[in-house]
Amino acid sequence: MQILQDNLIYTIPLFGIIGILVMLYKSAWVIKQDAGDENMRTLAGYIADGAMAFLKAEWKVLGYFAVIAAIILAFSGAMVETSSPVIAISFLIGAFTSAFAGYIGMNIATKANVRTTHAARTSLAQALKVSFTGGSVMGIGVAGLAVLGLGSLFIVFYQMYVVQTGGDVNGHEMEKALEVLAGFSLGAESIALFARVGGGIYTKAADVGADLVGKVEAGIPEDDVRNPATIADNVGDNVGDVAGMGADLFGSYVATILATMVLGREIQSADNFGGIAPILLPMLIAGLGLIFSIVATSFVKIKEETDSVQNALNMGNWSSIVMTAIASFLAVKWLLPDTMTIRGYDFTSTDVFLSIMVGLIVGTLMSIITEYYTAMGKRPVNSIIQQSSTGHATNIIAGLAVGMESTVLPILVLAAGIYGSYYFAGLYGVAIAAAGMMATTAMQLAIDAFGPIADNAGGIAEMSQLPEEVRHRTDNLDAVGNTTAATGKGFAIASAALTSLALFAAFVGIAGIDRIDIYKADVLAGLFVGGMIPYIFSALCISAVGRAAMDMVQEVRRQFREIPGIMEYKAKPEYEKCVAISTKASLREMMLPGAIALIVPIIIGFAFGPEVLGGLLAGVTVSGVLMGMFQSNAGGAWDNAKKSFEKGVEINGETYYKKSEPHKASVTGDTVGDPFKDTSGPSMNILIKLMSIVSLIIAPHIHVDGNDTTAIKSEIKKEVRVTEVKSAITSLK
Repeated sequence: MQILQDNLIYTIPLFGIIGILVMLYKSAWVIKQDAGDENMRTLAGYIADGAMAFLKAEWKVLGYFAVIAAIILAFSGAMVETSSPVIAISFLIGAFTSAFAGYIGMNIATKANVRTTHAARTSLAQALKVSFTGGSVMGIGVAGLAVLGLGSLFIVFYQMYVVQTGGDVNGHEMEKALEVLAGFSLGAESIALFARVGGGIYTKAADVGADLVGKVEAGIPEDDVRNPATIADNVGDNVGDVAGMGADLFGSYVATILATMVLGREIQSADNFGGIAPILLPMLIAGLGLIFSIVATSFVKIKEETDSVQNALNMGNWSSIVMTAIASFLAVKWLLPDTMTIRGYDFTSTDVFLSIMVGLIVGTLMSIITEYYTAMGKRPVNSIIQQSSTGHATNIIAGLAVGMESTVLPILVLAAGIYGSYYFAGLYGVAIAAAGMMATTAMQLAIDAFGPIADNAGGIAEMSQLPEEVRHRTDNLDAVGNTTAATGKGFAIASAALTSLALFAAFVGIAGIDRIDIYKADVLAGLFVGGMIPYIFSALCISAVGRAAMDMVQEVRRQFREIPGIMEYKAKPEYEKCVAISTKASLREMMLPGAIALIVPIIIGFAFGPEVLGGLLAGVTVSGVLMGMFQSNAGGAWDNAKKSFEKGVEINGETYYKKSEPHKASVTGDTVGDPFKDTSGPSMNILIKLMSIVSLIIAPHIHVDGNDTTAIKSEIKKEVRVTEVKSAITSLK
């Protein structure tokens, strides 16, 4: 035990190494599975080639951005004492690792999709095993890379800035180490935002084109081999819902741990780990959560065709949460001293564990609530189905209402979680609650990633014209995948809110301010501007999808019109032209939304100071959380309302199926919801965290202290006013 105590800092990266080894084992198992006949392999090859072509094009653009940003960070890091030019290297490592996390997910997804299709020929149980194992490769790989990267870099920077200089754990040396480590998080979140927005534009442009022309106009299935946009649509599932999501969750995971570490530095305590126990705790919890998520993946299985896939996934999720909670209790009691203080707030190790439990409970409740609002068979989705019977407009009205209503309970749960975690352990409690919520990211992401794999598997089954029972099994998985995807997005946005609050608290400390006073006109103005940003960000994302979708629709119509024999299976559509449209549009349109998140905090911070920037961050966080929940849940509900018609739904005593008028209305709703749930909605959590991280990094440059000229000028003005008043009173006398 003493050896472990003395070397805990060096054992944390081992959790990440274990995760990567398990990822490689599971990946090898998936690849060994049968990929089906030659036609299936050919179609899967088109999808894989299109996905890789997009990823290479995106990496080229992001590579230029990363180099330019690193140069700027290197210069800025040399300008202040509490930072370092090394932050540029940390940024590049974070950017590369985030991109690599997305690649891991996409690479295995493009192999698991066709193998899931072939497995569905045998049984639903085998199809679930292949698709979920593919998803777990991504989940475990992302969490493993995050723990290994953060743990290793912390060792390097801790040795460089604290140990070798003989610095104080609570002093400027540790602040510099964590400031440089923040570059890793900035790199991860920057790439995540561009990957999520770019991938979302790609997938939804293709999806909308495939839906509007293929389903509505031509009357053929979305995944029909005759549909020119079908390959681009299936490629989009990988670049948006897998590669983009992998980079997204990697960034969220890293930002959550970092925020807790930064606040942990401020804790005054006497522990047996050289005073760094509060800093090490979030990394240790992340490592334990990774291990228990790996164990819990073995619980996700079914035996019979009638068994619930959702229940199997829930079993894995709940078991990982319970095991992580038990391990967290032991870790907290072992690492932390009995009493601690942060910014004058006293708390105990038990309070820290209770804060972790609050985070786990909030995450669980968010998943349950999101599942209720987006799952098939529940009241919200049924209400959209019922209102589809009276046309397209009422379907849209119902979906918007469901999305807005779905924000109420999650916000109340989130507010209670913030209050409860702060009550137990102050600001550190809020941060460690977010870390506890994100501890089982490997399992959450595995559940989330299996959905796009199942969706692709259904597309390959449709294009290969396999028997109806195969498509029925893949549709079963896909419907559950829609719900888990919405659940994952709700989970991510909740964690983002807690993480942003922790980052906000860290920013306030480093910037040298003690409050954000909304009675000040400039701060209140910043609050309103911040509240506006998620709206313009969403507008840019949705408009980008609309413009790209128009190009896609025109191209699909052209091919149906100019290539004779497509509808009779006598001619092959020009799939590559649709893939090219989505690729070019996504790379072109992703830049402006991403620039907003990076540039606005810098402009506001340097032009108006840290307090106004704090007001901006508050507005962005509140507005962004609400927008993210609304859009993700509305889109998920619309999608599952449409899918319900594939099994048949009863409206006013009559049963409706595909191609009926209510089904066509549901397709319109699903099309409107596509950019909501897969482009702008899930990007909200990255937006609010990225703006907080940028603010944290520039905080040393806009730091306010006792010699601040703005403060001096303000005091001079006050003295002048007092003198003028006294003179006026004397004159009156």
